[in-house]
Amino acid sequence: MTARLTLGDVSEGDALPPLRYDVTATTIVLGALAARDWRPMHHDHDFAVNRNGTRDIFMNTPNQAAWFERYVTDWTGPTGRLGRMTFRMKGSVFPGDTMTLAGVVDATTVDDTGCGWVELRITLTVDGELKTECTARVAVPTSPDDNPWRRRGDQWKP
Repeated sequence: MTARLTLGDVSEGDALPPLRYDVTATTIVLGALAARDWRPMHHDHDFAVNRNGTRDIFMNTPNQAAWFERYVTDWTGPTGRLGRMTFRMKGSVFPGDTMTLAGVVDATTVDDTGCGWVELRITLTVDGELKTECTARVAVPTSPDDNPWRRRGDQWKP
């Protein structure tokens, strides 16, 4: 059985393990296709470079969102349930980049329904340069027998 993260395992200031990923053109194109984003700057090198003036095709917004979601749920395990996420893109991610996602716990709380919450601050960098910053609120079990995915209706307040 896989170990599950509970709220008691988390403290304000904890650093999440970084996730490094070597981005390829395939990473970018498949992300755009999955989001049904047919805009050529995400799959056509000539268009991206000669029409948009960028150095290559680049990762779209839904693809970055999926990477942040993966990062959070890889850390929490299968019982982590994303409540909210916002992010601000400050630069592009291109093929050949190695992106690094890193996070820190800003706060832990338990709401009035007994649901445990972790507030995260996450960055996506390439070669130390900030490309995107993100905040996320994720529900985690408060005990080994708790599971945020069982919460419905008034018991779920993301």
